[in-house]
Amino acid sequence: MDLLCLGELLIDFVPTVLGRKLRDVPAFEKAAGGAPGNVACGFSRLGGSSGFIGKVGNDEFGHFLEQTLQGCGVDTSYLYKSDEALTCLAFVSLKADGDRDFAFYRNPSADMLLRADEIPVEAVRAANIFHYGSITLIDEPVRSATLLGARAAGEAGRLVSFDPNLRPQLWPSLEQARQAILEGMRWAGMVKVSDEELAFITGLECEGGGGADAGGCGSAANGAADTAADGAVQALLTQFPNLRMVALTSGPEGSTLYTRDQAIRVPGFRVEAVDTTGAGDGFLAGLLFQMNRQIEGGEAGGAFGWNKPDRFWAEAARFGNAVGAMVVTKRGGIPSMPEMAAVERFMAECGA
Repeated sequence: MDLLCLGELLIDFVPTVLGRKLRDVPAFEKAAGGAPGNVACGFSRLGGSSGFIGKVGNDEFGHFLEQTLQGCGVDTSYLYKSDEALTCLAFVSLKADGDRDFAFYRNPSADMLLRADEIPVEAVRAANIFHYGSITLIDEPVRSATLLGARAAGEAGRLVSFDPNLRPQLWPSLEQARQAILEGMRWAGMVKVSDEELAFITGLECEGGGGADAGGCGSAANGAADTAADGAVQALLTQFPNLRMVALTSGPEGSTLYTRDQAIRVPGFRVEAVDTTGAGDGFLAGLLFQMNRQIEGGEAGGAFGWNKPDRFWAEAARFGNAVGAMVVTKRGGIPSMPEMAAVERFMAECGA
């Protein structure tokens, strides 16, 4: 298998109208979501093979999510169903620019109950890429299960990908969130962060005097913010020996891929945003898909070689930017993930 994702799988209830507070939304549409599930489906729709490790409720929403993953071509052999808790629900309000606010119903939800003895360790060790996020680091027993999977993949020499996916309202405290995210990075070879997440994790001071807890640094695409982001990322790369790349996403401004030796900045694609849910997941699915092609290209033992020319990284980031841009033009996470032919047409039309 190319990619195994571990984490939360949930129902996003997406508003039928934009620009209203959650309490004022007249109606919602259900959409399959959850960041690791978005990545698994996005990767599969591009033509890769992916699987999902997680737990949903033995309820109608859980069955719907299983069918949705299967419809994307995702292997659900390790998707468990719980009779102890229901499937996680998230109600979303969309601002006029497509940005979001969330209200989560998970106290507890089934995804929180995944156990360490349910992790398919041999499958994790055999997959080219293992991907996980921070939401499953909040509570036990799923916290221990997540760290077991990350460790198994890391010790097997696989490409390990981590997404902090910061949702402050789910954590008992911001400091607990920060420390858990740092612990989650221990086995990661690559981390995908937004501008705001980078500020939160590192304490980076932002333009206008705002710190990490004041809402991030805006775009890290130019000027002083660019220099500050460079320094913060290099500090992370120094702190974590296994970490070889940080992928910094800056919304419509594009993305920057950082290694220990370089920073490759790639501009984004300008589109009319409807819903930004899953944009970063789409970017990551596209980037991982391109990286996996290098593993499939004959690198020994399924290992990924990090010494790639700048052109490869720029093209991989541009592809990820394209997938992320396409995602925001539709509502919902998983339903918005495009197929390869659509991405190729989009990039051709944009002259990329």
